[in-house]
Amino acid sequence: MIYHITTKEEIDKSIISGALSAPSLQTEGFIHTCEKEQIQGVIERYYAGKKGLFLLHIDETKLSAPLKYELAPSINEMFPHIFGMINNDAVVRVEEL
Repeated sequence: MIYHITTKEEIDKSIISGALSAPSLQTEGFIHTCEKEQIQGVIERYYAGKKGLFLLHIDETKLSAPLKYELAPSINEMFPHIFGMINNDAVVRVEEL
């Protein structure tokens, strides 16, 4: 299981299109995700004080797009990156943060 933090707006768009995107897909070529033990650190580093966030629980075996683990050199950790949109059927749970 991997996880992605997103907004209700992005979730609503995915319901219409059948897959979820993220701004980073256009700017960096992939969607940022993390493993369970990385969630808190991601929230603290990138989403501190932000409201209206949701945590997607993603079954990586159901992804249509390629998944690759890459090093985040600023914190020296490997993170899963999805090189395409997240197909809705790969999302097994949506949790409000």
